[in-house]
Amino acid sequence: MIKKEESKFILKEITKMFPYATIELHFQQKHELLIAIMLSAQTTDKAVNKITKKLFSDFKNIEDYATAEFSVLESYIKTIGLYRNKAKNLKNLAIKILEKYDGEVPDTQKELEDLPGVGRKTANVFLAEYHEIPRIAVDTHVSRVSIRLGLAKIKDSPVQVEKKLMKIYDKDQWITLHHKFIHFGRYFCKARNPKCKECPLLKICKMPMI
Repeated sequence: MIKKEESKFILKEITKMFPYATIELHFQQKHELLIAIMLSAQTTDKAVNKITKKLFSDFKNIEDYATAEFSVLESYIKTIGLYRNKAKNLKNLAIKILEKYDGEVPDTQKELEDLPGVGRKTANVFLAEYHEIPRIAVDTHVSRVSIRLGLAKIKDSPVQVEKKLMKIYDKDQWITLHHKFIHFGRYFCKARNPKCKECPLLKICKMPMI
């Protein structure tokens, strides 16, 4: 198990690098946040923001998505990965929110994960961002950073990484930690060509310098 001093040092150094890290998806309404997070799976936030600008402008509410044809939804999001499956989930998600929750996006983990296209990570991000409920959403960046810095093991699943981080760090740190780890992984400790020689955490990194 990583030492408490090391875990504090990790968060301290990443905070120095990304003190104002926050969500990069664009949204104004509650349902827009959920949709943006769902669309961002295996796609960059930058790519999602490009398509949601027009999508959110033309689709004002949940009813608009529920009544749209799959082909129409596909035409709006066809530049991102898995767009056909995401268009299907988007329509079915809207239908379920209308029929089961009277058009209002639900607010519990269980209800959110019951929606088409919404998994644990999406639900965690939504609850943390919209309701400020302490959560650590583990995506590829958070997972990679956690493993490289010895906070998790290579074979750990996202849920296992999440539980380990929640055990290591205090609850009031979870939301900001999530954002800072994402930024660190997205812009510095990248999957390819990480900036190892410039990294202040190199001495405790468990991966060989690339």
